[in-house]
Amino acid sequence: MRLFLAINLEPSIRHAIVEATAPLRTAAPTLSWVDEARVHLTLKFLGECPPEVVGALSDTLSQVAQRHRSFSIGIGEVGAFPNFRRARVVWMGIERDPRLELLHHDVEVACEAIGFEVEGRAFRPHLTLARVKERTGEDELRRLSRASKRVEFADEAQVRSIDLMKSHLDPAAARYERLHAAALRPT
Repeated sequence: MRLFLAINLEPSIRHAIVEATAPLRTAAPTLSWVDEARVHLTLKFLGECPPEVVGALSDTLSQVAQRHRSFSIGIGEVGAFPNFRRARVVWMGIERDPRLELLHHDVEVACEAIGFEVEGRAFRPHLTLARVKERTGEDELRRLSRASKRVEFADEAQVRSIDLMKSHLDPAAARYERLHAAALRPT
């Protein structure tokens, strides 16, 4: 099972993000654009896991979630990793928030306690919008960069749960299934 931990956004916010970033898809149609239903914030990628870890993960996430109150995160700004000239991933940013960073930290610590490795890179919360294919040309990346400057989007999303997700890899596109939602305490 290919698993990851996510904060899933409400459908209305995912739709607004896709609408606001339509000029990016027009400027760079050959990129692998993420389908609206799959836009999410990844807290931790777990990779290939045996089915028997789902129970332990679900219990662990529920314990972590009960130590946190629900909160909102700011969404806006478009960027690329590492940059638009050499883009590999196009993203929409998440504003820095101590509550999100603490939640991420607690998830990492809890996952380490049940045998998962701690992520070696700094947490850079973002929503992946597209992945850049190897054959994408420089002209298309320049158009994408120019189009990114015209995207205006700012909104807030509620963080109400940590979701354990399973990724089903299909030839056409990945499909996600929520296996467990660990609810944060209400505000």
